[in-house]
Amino acid sequence: MEFIHIPVMLNECIENLNIKPSGTYVDGTLGGGGHSNAILKKLKNGRLIGFDKDKTAISVCEERFKSFQNKTLIHDDFKNFSKHLDKLKIDVVDGILLDLGVSSYQIDNSERGFSYIQDAPLDMRMNEDQTKDAWQIVNEYTESKLVEIFSKYGEEPFSKRIANAIVKSRKEKPINTTSELVKIVDGVVPTIKGQGHKAKRVFQALRIEVNAELDKLYECVVSMARRLKSGGRMCVLTFHSLEDRIVKDAFLMLASDCVCDKRLPICTCNHKKEVQLLTKKPILASSEELKKNSRSHSAKLRVIEKL
Repeated sequence: MEFIHIPVMLNECIENLNIKPSGTYVDGTLGGGGHSNAILKKLKNGRLIGFDKDKTAISVCEERFKSFQNKTLIHDDFKNFSKHLDKLKIDVVDGILLDLGVSSYQIDNSERGFSYIQDAPLDMRMNEDQTKDAWQIVNEYTESKLVEIFSKYGEEPFSKRIANAIVKSRKEKPINTTSELVKIVDGVVPTIKGQGHKAKRVFQALRIEVNAELDKLYECVVSMARRLKSGGRMCVLTFHSLEDRIVKDAFLMLASDCVCDKRLPICTCNHKKEVQLLTKKPILASSEELKKNSRSHSAKLRVIEKL
C-alpha cells in the first residue's frame, strides 16, 4: 500500500514557522513527509531534522527526499529529540513542527489495526519494533485497568460496561481482531444520535495506550521550546482534547511571568516568560480544507515564538 497522507493545515503551518532559508528545522512527526517537503523547498543552506517511530515513514521519506542533501531522518520517537540533537552537535534550532495525528496510511492500512471500520489483527503499533500492542492490552489488562484507560484516554462514558464485556468475552476465547472488539462494544453501548461510531473512543484509548502518546508530552513540548533560538517558532497540531490540553498548558506555562499557586500572596517562583503566544486561540482548518480532507475537522494549531 502506498504511503499517502494529506498534510493538515499545510499552508498555515509553513506560514507560522516563518522559515529562514539558512535555518535548522525539526519535524517531529514525518508521516508521509508533506510538511517536511514544504519546509525543504524553502531551505537553501538550511537543514531539516525529521523524526518518526514508523519505519515505513522513514523509508518513504528517504526515497521522496533523495534529491535533498540537507536532511537527517531519524527512526525514533520525537520525545527523544534532545539526545539526537546533542549527537548532531545542534544546540538550538529555528523551528519545530509537531503533527500529533495518526497518518492516513496507518489508519487506512488494515493490517495495522488502527481502524474500527476494517477488520484486522489487534495491533495499533506506530513503531512495529515494540512488543506491546492492542492485543496484549485487550486480552491481558485487568478489568479495572481497562476502565481506567477507556475513561482517561477515550473519555468513554460506558467504560465500565465495555471493560466488563471484554473480560467476559476473553474468558471464552482471546479477542484477536478489530471486528471482534467492535462487536463487543456494539453489544453494550447504546446508539446515540450524532455521537459517531460506538467504538471510536475505545480505539482512540487503545492507540494512545499502545503508543504512550501522552506520556511525557508536556515535558517534551517544554523541552523542545527551550531548544529554539530567539525568534524561533514552534507549531503543534493536535487532534483531540487530551493532547491539545497538554500542549495548551505547556505553552501557557512558558508564556507566563509567574507559575506560583494563585493562592499564594506573593510570587516566589522567579519564573521568567520564555515565549510569546502567537495563537491565543488555536487556528482551525478552513472551510475549503474541510471539504477536501475530512480528517482535518478536529485539528487545532497552536504556535509560539521564543523570546
